[in-house]
Amino acid sequence: MTAPLLTPQKYPAAGTGIAPAPPQDLIHGLTRDITRTPPQPDSQLELVSFNLCPYVQRAIILLTEKGIPHKRSYIDLANKPDWFNKLSPLGKVPLLVTPAGTLFESAVILEYLDETAGTSLHPESAFEKARHRSWIEFSSSILATISGFYSASTRQKLEEQAQLLTEKFSWLEQSLKEHSYFSDSNFRLVDAAYAPVFRYFDVFESFCDFDFFRNAPKVRNYRTALGLRPSVKSAVRADYPDLLLAFLRRKNSSLSGLIPDDLFLGEPNRK
Repeated sequence: MTAPLLTPQKYPAAGTGIAPAPPQDLIHGLTRDITRTPPQPDSQLELVSFNLCPYVQRAIILLTEKGIPHKRSYIDLANKPDWFNKLSPLGKVPLLVTPAGTLFESAVILEYLDETAGTSLHPESAFEKARHRSWIEFSSSILATISGFYSASTRQKLEEQAQLLTEKFSWLEQSLKEHSYFSDSNFRLVDAAYAPVFRYFDVFESFCDFDFFRNAPKVRNYRTALGLRPSVKSAVRADYPDLLLAFLRRKNSSLSGLIPDDLFLGEPNRK
């Protein structure tokens, strides 16, 4: 039997159009360095994270949308603590530490949070719920192609991956309607899955223009609506753009060579 979560706070009105900004104590002051010691299950959830991981962002967005009190802990995936390798069978983040035990895999974590706290962010219809889950899986395929794009070793491979991304956004264009979010004006779990996808392009477009969305006006509008959502904005650190730039430079890929040496996108978070 699954242990219930803490009663969600009143923030935000999950599933509605635009949620108010979350209380700062849900975003700041509840992070900790867990390089040496593993998280311990207690009455509050703890999300084991990595600063740039889009799958972690999905979980943070949902935690924020549902107003679930939680702690965030960050590890370096290039230097994983021993305890992490013992907790995570796949060696990936996020992990969700709960009073009943530890969960891995972002899709599972999202479903757990959706089922155990507040109103579900899935549609009520069994078919629509299944359709949304299908498109959540498709968002993961886009993330995989994004990885192929920024890791491409040659210009030809880079352009091939860019074309694949353009084709994927054409598929997404066909699934969208004339609404703010994926299926209507309500924010759903599927929207939490797509928001981290678009965040990459805010950084990519600061130094290159592959015009990924040229034939996808509904996708462009969807991207804008998600980018304005408070839970989406607060899912990453203030210095995320520069952390991502630094990561891309270290890849020594074809895309890395397009980044100007002096490009800097914002003030680092010095907390």
